[in-house]
Amino acid sequence: MTGISNGGYLTRWQLENRPDLYDGGVDWEGVLWTTRGPNLLTGLPVTVARSQGTADDDDLLGAGFHPGSRFLWPYHEKVYWGLTQKAFRAEFDPTYDPACPGASAGTTPEQIFAACPSDAAYSYASRPASVRRAVAKVALTGRIGRPLITLHGDLDALLPIATGSDVYARTVERTGRAGLHRYYRIEDGTHADGLYDTYPDRLRPILPCYRSAFTALTAWVEKGASPPASRTVARPSDGDVVNSCGLGG
Repeated sequence: MTGISNGGYLTRWQLENRPDLYDGGVDWEGVLWTTRGPNLLTGLPVTVARSQGTADDDDLLGAGFHPGSRFLWPYHEKVYWGLTQKAFRAEFDPTYDPACPGASAGTTPEQIFAACPSDAAYSYASRPASVRRAVAKVALTGRIGRPLITLHGDLDALLPIATGSDVYARTVERTGRAGLHRYYRIEDGTHADGLYDTYPDRLRPILPCYRSAFTALTAWVEKGASPPASRTVARPSDGDVVNSCGLGG
């Protein structure tokens, strides 16, 4: 089982809840859902507030966004933040501003990507208990039952690593399943590899690391070869970062 972003979340969930169906998984920047938070509904409202002028850069840093990812924020504000917040908020908390996004997120790119202004003031903690019950149905526990390799870029500007995979790795450890988990923090990786073409001097693509992780998982589950220890995978000063990535340093 493998996936990226929401697919990474599904990989985690399946290995927690249906490990009998799989040999293992590779989770690429999976979304973290926990009942009390952190989750998307605790982390994204501040991004909308910033776009509305009621929060600033320091608020984003306080919410876990990496200071080195600042140069990516304008793009994410335009494409990711508002859309992601309103889509998941409408799913888990449909009574909060039901007129936005309404029956759909819009019909034009501008409408689809636009934030709902009301989300700037969204407070997950103060919403009715029914919202947390809805999130609890999809929440992760860290109790994986098969080998799992997690990859996450430290400059992810949609799912900050500090409130995402860092938290999930600690959750797995607390459940006593750390022996089944490897976690590779990819230096200068971000949520969308396509941005490497725009910032080749500031980013590295994660896909080569994903390929290495999948190869490592195969050896782990088929041959019993333990992958390298969890670590931060530094961006090399030279070499072909588009086609190669060593997980072992």
